[in-house]
Amino acid sequence: MTHPVEIKHGDGPIVLGLPHTGTYVPEDIAIKLNDRGRELADTDWHIHTLYDGLIDNVTTVRATFHRYVIDANRDPEGISLYPGQNTTTLVPLTDFDGENIWDVAPTEEDVAKRAANFHAPYHAALAAELERVRAKHGVAILYDCHSIRSNIPFLFDGILPDFNIGTNLGTTCDPMIETLTSEICSQAEGYSAVLNGRFKGGWTTRHYGRPEINQHAIQMELAQSTYLSAEEAPWAYDQSRAAKLRTHLTEILKTLADLAPALRGKS
Repeated sequence: MTHPVEIKHGDGPIVLGLPHTGTYVPEDIAIKLNDRGRELADTDWHIHTLYDGLIDNVTTVRATFHRYVIDANRDPEGISLYPGQNTTTLVPLTDFDGENIWDVAPTEEDVAKRAANFHAPYHAALAAELERVRAKHGVAILYDCHSIRSNIPFLFDGILPDFNIGTNLGTTCDPMIETLTSEICSQAEGYSAVLNGRFKGGWTTRHYGRPEINQHAIQMELAQSTYLSAEEAPWAYDQSRAAKLRTHLTEILKTLADLAPALRGKS
């Protein structure tokens, strides 16, 4: 069995969360998916590659399992992140287009087992790394890395902006983290940006973002058009687009790392 989480230890104040780049589906789960589900279309394709090597001394915590196994960015109690809006559940029953992905739908027992075997180990690792970093620096900044297709009528109207910054309306981080990230994104030539739009930060951001103890969290949801050749299979990584985008992502992470010392003692 593939280990549910990969960890790269860094000495800096930034922790990158990567909950949706994994594509591992255990065989006993894969055989229950239908043909549409087995396409794994809702992966955050190549996000771990996009962020790799942007800054030194960064810690990464990456889920290896696919979100159809269980979604590492959902409340383990099953509470909706966006009440009244279309979204996917802890163990998704549909894809982002609202289409069924299972031949044999998961039972409550299945969900509980997957929560124990996949969701819990990922968050245990993430919590431990945030604690380690905070103990070392007096502050930790969780930057949760995501991407999604820019046009999904089931989830949102119109075309999604390129940079979608989520801080749950400013509650998950110090205002300077939100402000500096927003400024970099809004000033990036050729890109569009929004703060707390359709994506305000998932469960990970909301759960770990505790500015009062100098533990901050911010989510970045990128439109996949910013770094893929096309937002469809085979989900090819576009080196030219990615290289341009990486310059702005590097600026964000360097800026937040430089800011970190000033956040100590503000709680």
